[in-house]
Amino acid sequence: MPIANGDSNTNGATVNRQVDTLDWRKAVEVLQEYDARDGLDVYSLLDGKKNGALTYNDFLVLPGYIGFAANEVTLDSPVTKRISLKTPLLSSPMDTVTEENMAIHMALLGGLGVIHNNCSADDQADMVRKVKRYENGFISEPVVLSPKTTVGEAKELRDRWGFGGFPVTETGKLRSKLIGIITTRDIQFHPRPDDPVTEVMSKDLITAPAGTTLQEANAVLRDSRKGKLPIVDGNGNLISLLSRSDLLKNLNFPLASKMPQSKQLIAAAAIGTRPDDKNRLQKLVDAGLDVVILDSSQGNSMYMIEMVKYTKEKYPQVDVIAGNVVTREQAASLIAAGADGLRIGMGSGSACITQEVMAVGRPQAAAVFSVASFAAKFGVPCIADGGIQNIGHIVKGLAMGASTVMMGGLLAGTTESPGTSFVNREGKLVKAYRGMGSIDAMEDKKAGGGAKDSKAQNAGTARYFSEGDRLLVAQGVSGAVLDRGSVTKFVPYLLAGLQHSLQDIGCKSLVELREEVINGTVRFELRTVSAQAEGNVHGLDSFDKKLYA
Repeated sequence: MPIANGDSNTNGATVNRQVDTLDWRKAVEVLQEYDARDGLDVYSLLDGKKNGALTYNDFLVLPGYIGFAANEVTLDSPVTKRISLKTPLLSSPMDTVTEENMAIHMALLGGLGVIHNNCSADDQADMVRKVKRYENGFISEPVVLSPKTTVGEAKELRDRWGFGGFPVTETGKLRSKLIGIITTRDIQFHPRPDDPVTEVMSKDLITAPAGTTLQEANAVLRDSRKGKLPIVDGNGNLISLLSRSDLLKNLNFPLASKMPQSKQLIAAAAIGTRPDDKNRLQKLVDAGLDVVILDSSQGNSMYMIEMVKYTKEKYPQVDVIAGNVVTREQAASLIAAGADGLRIGMGSGSACITQEVMAVGRPQAAAVFSVASFAAKFGVPCIADGGIQNIGHIVKGLAMGASTVMMGGLLAGTTESPGTSFVNREGKLVKAYRGMGSIDAMEDKKAGGGAKDSKAQNAGTARYFSEGDRLLVAQGVSGAVLDRGSVTKFVPYLLAGLQHSLQDIGCKSLVELREEVINGTVRFELRTVSAQAEGNVHGLDSFDKKLYA
């Protein structure tokens, strides 16, 4: 059966060549010769004069040729000029989405969690420290106890840091003589909280000398069957620590996002653009911050530009992501100021009503393509922030040129988010979720995000330039999202779906996807309202939408 007979080329001429369907090369030659390719290139798709401004649901990506297995697709992608991730997924800096638990697990899974700033600077810095201490091979700055520390104080430290193994030195500091180790077992049922830790600590210690490699230390740890391995110098002074749990995490999370020098998890956090945020930034940097997101609903401002310049000059080791922007003109200002990455999106989030209330914003697909294609000329990666409801939206955001995508509502229902879980009227388990522009978020300094004191900065009002307003105008809503279980299952589902999607498109990597979108190899199709209905579940009396096992 012929595949081309009577088709028309772009000049209206008729194609009369017949090609055997088994001869693929000849078929491709016919398609190229007569420009008879299906669909639209990205420039025709996003021609605003013809098609208007599009968002993710308005188009589809056409399938390509499958010549590889889905698990061969690589998802490495940059998040800043200097830092790349194994998986292109970020969790949003919202107080019902990302605190240290989410940040840790997103990093372990190869992505990045951005810790919110709707809390005091000290609380946020503590969260950053927990991320940096969680997994890093050798723990270069372990929490150290002194001989005078009580059992009760050790329990409080265990609850604060999330682990219970602490070395004890003569001075209570690093590079002091090691005299013992406290474990959770030592203190858990001890009846006298006022006893010093020297009464219950383990003194029969197995240590390794300074200069021991990670591989050698792992071998000692395995053979010793201990939970911790102290590394000491020639005088018996503690210089670092290795944890058995860290060893296991190294095996279970091969994609983990780590800084190459320290092997610590990458820590990212958001701050505002006001003078007080400079003090906050100092505390975050002291805690080990690697990436700072300067968080504003409208990023093209004198405050943002000044903060980008300030941060790049004072903390050159910290990568700066600026935003949010939706136009090339906005992006140009921030790139010129020295931003290492951009965040794209205005009014497209599931809990955001900026476009409705302020009449300002841009449909997300159009915004991402416009900004990302411009920023690429300067080597600046972009984050597609907002509007992500499913795997297909992730694919489309990346196809539009984003290096990574940021999710809020999609991750708010997971176990690792800080929101409150409850059963709704229909008997379903849900979790609280709110936009940072909601009245609840702008008025409340404690709920949802876990801020612990009344001096906590309200990130919602700062983000929307509303700190001094007598009357707050909401740009977000409060609500709830369905429980999704742990991100350790949900994120792998997203990644597997992303790999299968790229397989259908015919691209083995995100780099190849972006290249083939730009050169016109990857094609698109506009999607009418009827087509959207056809592409969703329809015609069933009832159904169970179970996304993964």
